[in-house]
Amino acid sequence: MQVILMEKMVNLGQLGDVVKVKNGYARNFLIPQGKAKRATEGNKAEFAVRRLELEAAEQAKVGEAQARAEKYNGLTVQIVQKAGVDGKLFGSVTNADIVTALALQGFTVEKTQVRMSAGHIKQVGDYPVNIALHTDVIANIIVSVLGEHKP
Repeated sequence: MQVILMEKMVNLGQLGDVVKVKNGYARNFLIPQGKAKRATEGNKAEFAVRRLELEAAEQAKVGEAQARAEKYNGLTVQIVQKAGVDGKLFGSVTNADIVTALALQGFTVEKTQVRMSAGHIKQVGDYPVNIALHTDVIANIIVSVLGEHKP
């Protein structure tokens, strides 16, 4: 199915691109989320008329994400987990734990925005984590995992 992208999508295309995607992906995700419209002649004409308005809205989103990224960059988040004497955690620190720790500091982030390049954290220490606030804007934070030993 061919769709017109209503916003920039990673690994798919830019705003306004007409791309071919699988039918289920378009029907179940892109179209209901408002990220794309079917590439009919009517929708193409409507997009051509609204293109400047949509590009301005996209630029506003990028600007807002960049302002948020400046607040997040260099931020250190501490998470305390139960750990053994060797520093290995009982369990792991996931992106949901990071979202909760950020919320306690007053920052709102969705779980899907947290990018952990090395996977879940399973050792005590400091780890760099990326927060994808927009497809073009990524903030870097440090997650400091502290071990809580049982007496």
